[in-house]
Amino acid sequence: MIEWNIQSRAHACQACERHFRDQEAYHTLLFDEPAGFARMDVCESCWTSQYGLGASDRKGFISHWQGVYVPPPAAPPEPIARETAESLLRKLVTLGDPQYQAACFILAVMFERKRLLKVQSQANRNGQRVFIYEQPRTGDVFAIADPNLQLNQLEQVQRDVAQLLEHGLDSPANAAVADGAAAAATPPAAGATPGPEPAATTVPTK
Repeated sequence: MIEWNIQSRAHACQACERHFRDQEAYHTLLFDEPAGFARMDVCESCWTSQYGLGASDRKGFISHWQGVYVPPPAAPPEPIARETAESLLRKLVTLGDPQYQAACFILAVMFERKRLLKVQSQANRNGQRVFIYEQPRTGDVFAIADPNLQLNQLEQVQRDVAQLLEHGLDSPANAAVADGAAAAATPPAAGATPGPEPAATTVPTK
């Protein structure tokens, strides 16, 4: 089973523990560990002195990229209306339920096309392809598994996502969504031809 998670950007160097300054450059390293994917954020000085040379030779190394630190904004008011696409994706990723794997993937692809998420790397975990997305605004990293959707599954997954956005994840109205999502998450039969990437998703956004 793929473990989906959200890895938040650190507010201090994880090597020297110095707090990052606004607009300071930092480096992110991503590793594949037994418990799941793990990120490490370090300042320029620690990158140069400790990690830059031979970083890719470290055990479990997957990827490295550079970012610019931006202090987190003030927390917004608690939502009282319908789910937003971003809040839904965060809830589904945090939940880590395999039945919502296809919905996570569709939402991530939608955000990627809107340039709200950026693919930083790809990995193979337990025989399944996993995309490592970063949200540039917050620096959060999302591990999203590729469900290998077939073309005839896309329409149902899009309907499921639209209903989740309309009613919220915890609504009783979404009992049928869970059943449909579980069916979409079922791997294709042996010998089946994988469908194309969902290039024309039309999930409603807010």
